[in-house]
Amino acid sequence: METRIAIIAIMVEKSESAAHVNDILHEYAGYIVGRMGLPHKERKMSIISIVIDAPHNTISALSGKLGRIDGVNSQTLYSKQGGA
Repeated sequence: METRIAIIAIMVEKSESAAHVNDILHEYAGYIVGRMGLPHKERKMSIISIVIDAPHNTISALSGKLGRIDGVNSQTLYSKQGGA
């Protein structure tokens, strides 16, 4: 199955939502190439970026699950080319 590279930007604005975000990311760990998380203490939020290599429907499912969490915003940027 063809995969794509994507970057998912996640902003966690409610700290009580962080555990749910981590549970979902753990569910997709096999597709995640890298993850970087930055706390923004003054604004009381966390910013996470995920690089993922997965089929388009898997990336969409992950992004959709993240977007439905209360206090979480996410956006996905896809590479223009497919892969393996």
